[in-house]
Amino acid sequence: MHAATIDRYGPADALILAEVPTPVPGPGEILVRVHAAPVTTADWRLRAAVYPKGLRLIGRMVSGLTKPRHRIPGVDFAGTVTAVGAGVTRYAPGDRVFGFNGHGTHAEYVTVRAEGAVAHIPDALSFTEAAALPFGGDTALSFLATFGALKPGERLLVAGAAGNVGHLAVQVGKALGAEVTVMARPDAHPMLRALGADHVVDYTRRDVARMGERWDVLFDPIHVLPYRRMRRAMAKGGRLLVVEGGVREMLQSLWPWRRGGRRVVFNVAMASHESLTRLAAMAAAGQIRPVIGARLPLDRIADAHRIVETRRQRGITMLEIVPDAAAHSSPAAA
Repeated sequence: MHAATIDRYGPADALILAEVPTPVPGPGEILVRVHAAPVTTADWRLRAAVYPKGLRLIGRMVSGLTKPRHRIPGVDFAGTVTAVGAGVTRYAPGDRVFGFNGHGTHAEYVTVRAEGAVAHIPDALSFTEAAALPFGGDTALSFLATFGALKPGERLLVAGAAGNVGHLAVQVGKALGAEVTVMARPDAHPMLRALGADHVVDYTRRDVARMGERWDVLFDPIHVLPYRRMRRAMAKGGRLLVVEGGVREMLQSLWPWRRGGRRVVFNVAMASHESLTRLAAMAAAGQIRPVIGARLPLDRIADAHRIVETRRQRGITMLEIVPDAAAHSSPAAA
């Protein structure tokens, strides 16, 4: 099979398309023919060893001290089950599935734990749409619904609202009953209004910290809302949800209380079968709709990484790996 490979930390050109053996599912595993897989900020950081301030050593210990621990990158996927290992009962060949695997998804095939973070794709979703849900959708749902306990009627501010995570956070926030304000450049405002945003702010012209507004929940997936600057924009009991942060945010999140009950929440979203099933149901019901930005074939993975590195992508950058016409061909043909 063809797969993107990486043998050293470095720029996007460090990614090389290569022919590698097609994996075989072991006990409790399924083999998935990958149709689509996003390139996310997690993929960029793991490829370039770029970590938030103060977390470089921890990041290297997780991803590999001197070179990437996993030769084939990619964390999320959507595709068709082509084979199952011993003991698997939840899935069968031909099932459409999507999920999070942590590595190995930027390839034509990937093996996945059947009891892990994988779920069936609703009929209403394409492979590309489903592949967009695990990273951005699960992050938004975990932070807003679980870590931040967003309640109906609360006011939500979303930074980086046009990006991979942000545009889904807008929709999850609306589905949870919040009044949503977004920060984005003017060219993204029509898209965000169409996704349900109640208010839009051009952050290049207005400083949300000085608008005199108060929000119950501030969702920051791109590390642009430091607590020191934003605390006056937080309502009593307000929560600042930090997806990307460093040692400072980690320490701030450990402080048990602040004036007015304001607090910083710094956590890590971990996709599961249950969370993905909930996201799939929300998408099937029309509550969330992933926006796909750039669509590229696997052999242009370096270009996909360059787009993500700008931190100005619109929606989700997607690798479309297998044409629909090849959906039911044999893995032996790869």
